[in-house]
Amino acid sequence: MIVLREEQVQYILEDLEQKGIRIEELRLSLLDHVCCVLEEELDDTDDFRSHYERVLPRFFKNELSEIQEETELLIRFKNYYAMKRTMIISAGITAFTFIAGAFFKIMHWPGASAIILLSIATLCFIFLPILFIFKTKETSSVREKIILAVATVFGIVISLATLFKIMHWPGANVIWLSSLGLLFFVFLPLFFFSGIRKKETKMNTIISSVLILVAIGLLFALTQLRSSKWTDHTEIQADISLMELAAFTSDTSLSSTMPSEKREVLLQKIREIRRGLLAHIQANGGEHKQEFDLLRDMGKDINLTNAYFFTENGTPKSVVQNLSDELKEFTNALPVTTKTQLSILNTEPRKRYGDSNEEMISWEEDHFSHVTLAVALRNLSALELAVILVQ
Repeated sequence: MIVLREEQVQYILEDLEQKGIRIEELRLSLLDHVCCVLEEELDDTDDFRSHYERVLPRFFKNELSEIQEETELLIRFKNYYAMKRTMIISAGITAFTFIAGAFFKIMHWPGASAIILLSIATLCFIFLPILFIFKTKETSSVREKIILAVATVFGIVISLATLFKIMHWPGANVIWLSSLGLLFFVFLPLFFFSGIRKKETKMNTIISSVLILVAIGLLFALTQLRSSKWTDHTEIQADISLMELAAFTSDTSLSSTMPSEKREVLLQKIREIRRGLLAHIQANGGEHKQEFDLLRDMGKDINLTNAYFFTENGTPKSVVQNLSDELKEFTNALPVTTKTQLSILNTEPRKRYGDSNEEMISWEEDHFSHVTLAVALRNLSALELAVILVQ
């Protein structure tokens, strides 16, 4: 063990400054550590400078200036490690809750909406903002910081659009189209033209841009911005049934005599189905809501309604099959003209969409397969009124 001379200490101090250690306190601290190592390992026969060059790399991975950069980051950003830990935790929460929420939604279990809401809220308001802060600290280019900012805003907007779509909230399409506009007209031009200017990033930029376009195109293709043909058809059919009821009430000559016992049994069955459907919706995300609140909040839901009336392979469940059988028995005594005037009472198979070129579907499929909650309740109400009117 030796004691370094003053000129050797001065040499180390100047070398540290030349290698990028500009903060004086940091430079003196490193000087102290390096000197301690050298004094511990050097002897009178060793060459000071060559041994110093072998010792110095122990304090960094790639270059000494990393210590300066990390120190500056810690000085400017005192909560660095706390925020980094928060970002990692929020990423885990986002991934876990989104997968769990999607699984709950597929299984129609209660709590799916709350879990998905937590997932997207964590992503939008914790993970993405912190990630943006970290990424901007890694670059000094104003252009790259702008690209990062636009990418973060796009990530937040498209996540919110997904949430609004899943929850069937108003404004989902507007937010979704806004996110696409931000992607196509702001982010992609900035990202593409910034990346292809550099030879080392040109190919990666082109490939990444193509993949982004393909991914968003596939997602856009799966997004329903307008109602489907079947949704439109079922809503029109429900309205037609109500219009037929109104016309029927003005022509009493079409009424027929029907034993009150059969009528009451059928009416009771319809009302039981209505109550059962509402209870099913309440048990799967609409807890403690009245009928009008369910219609307002979940009236566009198709999956829960379909799960109540049909099995996964599309076979009518007993709840709607029994209704069809009892309705068929009820209408056997009705004149043909009555069943013609009130199509909802006609249980015969019919062409899908009323198109002669389409397949034949059952009465159950036509009125309750893949319909919204609002349409299902409307059809049950129309059926109930029709049964009452033909007494």
